[in-house]
Amino acid sequence: MRLLEEFWYGNIEPTEYDTNACKEYKEVLRLITRNEEKLLATMTDEQKELFSRYTDAVREYQTMAERLLFQNSFKLGARMMLEVMEE
Repeated sequence: MRLLEEFWYGNIEPTEYDTNACKEYKEVLRLITRNEEKLLATMTDEQKELFSRYTDAVREYQTMAERLLFQNSFKLGARMMLEVMEE
């Protein structure tokens, strides 16, 4: 029950689990960062502003998608638990 209590009080961030230890995740993040830095070095100030607005919108979209995925996954897990408990 301790895990559920920690989750309830907001002490657990589900998106932090497993991604820190995932080698593939770290590699892709490193690649994104490196390419973004190279791209920014070649841009004008106007292009940088446009790119910044674009990346902000993409990050907002990703955050919403992660939240919806979490909600749907939680609902699916709850349904599976109910079905198993009914048997």
